[in-house]
Amino acid sequence: MMELAREEVGIRQANTSLWRNRTFIGLFASYAVSLFGNMFHNIALNLWVLQTTGSAKQMSVIVISHLIVGVLFGSFAGTFADRIDRRALMMISNVCRLVLVLGIAFVMTQPDVPFYVLVILTTLVAFAGVFHGPAFHSSLADIVGKEQIPQAIGIINIADNIIRVSGFAFGGMAVALFGGVVAILIDAGAFLISTLCLLAAGQFPRKMERSTGQKSSFIEDFREGFKVVLHNPYAKAGLILMPVLSCSFMSSFMIIQVMAVQVWHADGFVFGLIEASIPLGYLIGSIGIMSFSERLGRRGYWVIAGAVGMGPIFYLIAQADSAAAALPLILIIGCLFAFSTLIINIMLRVEIDTAVQGRVFGILGSIIGVTPPVGIAICSAISDSYGPETALTVSAIATLVVSLAAVAWNKPMREYR
Repeated sequence: MMELAREEVGIRQANTSLWRNRTFIGLFASYAVSLFGNMFHNIALNLWVLQTTGSAKQMSVIVISHLIVGVLFGSFAGTFADRIDRRALMMISNVCRLVLVLGIAFVMTQPDVPFYVLVILTTLVAFAGVFHGPAFHSSLADIVGKEQIPQAIGIINIADNIIRVSGFAFGGMAVALFGGVVAILIDAGAFLISTLCLLAAGQFPRKMERSTGQKSSFIEDFREGFKVVLHNPYAKAGLILMPVLSCSFMSSFMIIQVMAVQVWHADGFVFGLIEASIPLGYLIGSIGIMSFSERLGRRGYWVIAGAVGMGPIFYLIAQADSAAAALPLILIIGCLFAFSTLIINIMLRVEIDTAVQGRVFGILGSIIGVTPPVGIAICSAISDSYGPETALTVSAIATLVVSLAAVAWNKPMREYR
């Protein structure tokens, strides 16, 4: 009876405005507050490590440890998200990270604590966070209903970009005014508020099929996740295109930053404009999708346009002789990236059973965690040897070729409406 009531609540919520949907508001607020706190944490930790150790290698140890955790445990975390209460899993993740972040703040106040202690604590924070992502992503469709997925994803992505830009700014101010420890404590407070938001959201609705029938084992559910990814055409499309786009986007933008300094000789103001152009373009694309989602028609074509269009634009940026010429093109890249990735995210939530979405997003997160660092390493090597213009040109050609191949191979993506 309880599960039936929770499903009926979900149906009622799906038929109401997003801003009248208590569960969505609670989930959205929890995500936003947590992300804002993470911006403070990232700036404070990175600066503290570099100032304390003076070593980029020590900083890379933390980055690599987070990468390894995501790759190794993403699919397992996704399976957990499909087997237990997703709201409870997110709350446990928040509480664990709150305690661990307090431990990091304490370590930062102690001059003689070995560096490996900090590495262990940050790795555990990453491990706890791995379980939060699949639970969050797979809850959305049940909470808002498939009809409102485009609007919900648009709202979340717009807020995501605003929070990342403003969070880094406010985080930098907090570190400058009060020190890194205070910034880390703000992150701990954010996890507490995030947990309270989830409590206020109430029980998440669940589909009946997740709660009926014979209970399968964890290993069986784990294997089923890979079967879905390998056999569901939409899951396969996301599994291929999302890592390709993320790798291309992050690698190319890193090279654009190098070009800004080495080729265009950009000053601080212009460099800031370049940094802001990507999130601004992404915001424009997100707003467009949210506003015109019902009139987009063949959405697969928009994914194709976004994915394939990025390659030629990257090439034009590589040929630009000034930052002024590159800025509008960088803005367009942000829009194209938004259209392709947001529609893929909508497709995954609408076309894949919510009972297995945790596993799909967990596996996808593991792969996305690997591809951008590999792309950045390759582009960096090419840039150091042959110049950033060559590196960006190679990235542009690779993006175009791989995107065309992926789209040609996956017919359901081309025909997706």
